[in-house]
Amino acid sequence: MDRHPTVKWAQRSDTIYITIDLPDAKDVNLKLEPEGKFFFSATSGADKIPYEIDIDLFDKVDVNESKASIGLRNIRYLVKKAANKWWSRLLKQEGKPPVFLKVDWDKWVDEDEEPEDKQGADMDFGDFDFSKLNMGGGEDLDDDAADKDEENDDSDTEEEVAAEAAPAGGEAGTKA
Repeated sequence: MDRHPTVKWAQRSDTIYITIDLPDAKDVNLKLEPEGKFFFSATSGADKIPYEIDIDLFDKVDVNESKASIGLRNIRYLVKKAANKWWSRLLKQEGKPPVFLKVDWDKWVDEDEEPEDKQGADMDFGDFDFSKLNMGGGEDLDDDAADKDEENDDSDTEEEVAAEAAPAGGEAGTKA
């Protein structure tokens, strides 16, 4: 009997995100059929334990526009829906979903919260932490503090610099 890896899913109106959590997966076999049949098999670990998933998705999909990515810790599948509409569930069968199937709350967006402008929506940055880029804006920026800095400006004006550069009357060239 094959085991089932944990499968997380989320959706948008035009795509389904499927993430299969299986570290060090070997002999990965993915199959997606237009009518929504999804099959996955692989082995993992030193004992080459077999894992398998065989599910019927809720509706038809576009196999040619769907993409898979096999990583060290998981397998990600971006499944393009045949029709741009929200599914009421992932699986065709009604009732309680299998225990290995979970919602991917990191990618989940409610239907009424989906942005109309999808520019860059297909870009998946995974666990990338943008706060580590040190791109500024992290400090408490205050406009009043900038104004105070200008009031306390100790730098010399052009007139002050010119006056200091010119020798004072009669002092240059005299020795005491």
